[in-house]
Amino acid sequence: MKKEKIIIGITQGDVNGIGYEIIIKTLLDNRIYEMCTPIVYGSPKIAAYHRKALNIDNFSLNIIKHPSEANHKRANIINCTDENIRVELGKSTTMAGEAAYSALERATEDLRRGDIQALVTAPINKHNIHSEKFNFPGHTEYLENKFSGNSSLMLMVSDVMKVGVVVGHQPVSKIASLITKEDIINKIQLLNNSLIVDFGIRKPRIAVFGLNPHAGDNGIIGTEEMEIISPAIAETKKSGIVVMGPFPADGFFGSDNVRKFDAILAMYHDQGLVPFKALSFDNGVNFTAGLPVIRTSPAHGTAYELAGRDMASINSFRQSLYLAIDIYKNREEYEELNANPLRPQRDLLDKMAPNAELAELSGN
Repeated sequence: MKKEKIIIGITQGDVNGIGYEIIIKTLLDNRIYEMCTPIVYGSPKIAAYHRKALNIDNFSLNIIKHPSEANHKRANIINCTDENIRVELGKSTTMAGEAAYSALERATEDLRRGDIQALVTAPINKHNIHSEKFNFPGHTEYLENKFSGNSSLMLMVSDVMKVGVVVGHQPVSKIASLITKEDIINKIQLLNNSLIVDFGIRKPRIAVFGLNPHAGDNGIIGTEEMEIISPAIAETKKSGIVVMGPFPADGFFGSDNVRKFDAILAMYHDQGLVPFKALSFDNGVNFTAGLPVIRTSPAHGTAYELAGRDMASINSFRQSLYLAIDIYKNREEYEELNANPLRPQRDLLDKMAPNAELAELSGN
C-alpha cells in the first residue's frame, strides 16, 4: 500500500528578510510535491508582496485554515499574521518579530498534534522576536522547551560533516562554567542515537573536541580536558559508543580526520560552527536532534542586505526540506525494524536462500 506523503510545515521567519524568497523559490520546483506536501505558516498578503518584489508570476499559494485542508499537489499557506502588518525590507522591526513568533507558535502546535510531520523554520531575528512569550536564545531552545523539557542537540549537517555542540547560544564568558561531565555524556548519547535513528548509521564514530587550544596540552593550557572531557568520553565508551578524543579543533580540521568520523561534538557554538559554515555555508542544515519531532532550518540568517533583491541562494533551505523528509523516512524505517526485530534476519535468509539451495544440491 502506498504511504501518504509527509506534510511539512514551513514557518515564514522574519518577513523583512529573505525567508519568503527562499521559500517561494524552493517551492517553484514541482518535484517537491512528489515528495511532500508543504504548508507555509505565515501570511498570504506578505507572500504576495515578496512575490511581486521578486517578479515571480508563475506561483501561488493555496490558502487553508487547517492542515487537513491541504492540497497535496500544491504549496499551501495558513494565515497566522495580523492583516495590518507592514513589510519593511531589510529592517528589523517589532512587528516582524511578532509575525515570526505567531507563525512559529501555530506551526509548533500543529506539529505537537501530529497535523504536520516535520517543521522547517525560515530564519528569525533573535532580537526582534524576543519578548515575554519568546524568551529563548533561538529556535533550538524554544523547541526543546516545547517538546523535551530536558535537552536537545544543535546538529549542523552537510555532505562534508555533521557537527553538534555542547554549549549553544551562550556568551563566551560563560562557556567554561557550563561544560560539565554530565552534559558532555548527555550530548554524546543524543548524538549517537540521532546518527543511528535519524541518519541510519548502524555504528557511528564520534569525535569529541577539547575546550582549550591544543586540547589543553596535558594541563599546561587548561585542565577541563583532563578533569571533565576525557572522563566523560571514557564513561560513554563503557556503554558501547564509539567515541574518541578530546581532539584539538584546529589540528582536527587541518588533517583528514573529518572523513574518519560520522560526526563531531564541539564544546561550544563557534568552535563547531565556524569551520562548518566555512566549508558548508551554502548547503548546510541546522537540525535539532534529540526531540520527538523533526525540525530543520537553513544554516544562514535573515540576510537583510539581500532582502527583495532576488539574490538569495535557496540551497540551504532546499537541503533543509530534503533532510526533514529523509529523517522522517529513516525514523519510520527504524521503528518498523525494531517493531519486528526478526525481519532483518528473515531478509538475510531470503537473500541466502538460492545459495543455500545450491549448496544442498551440491552436497556441501
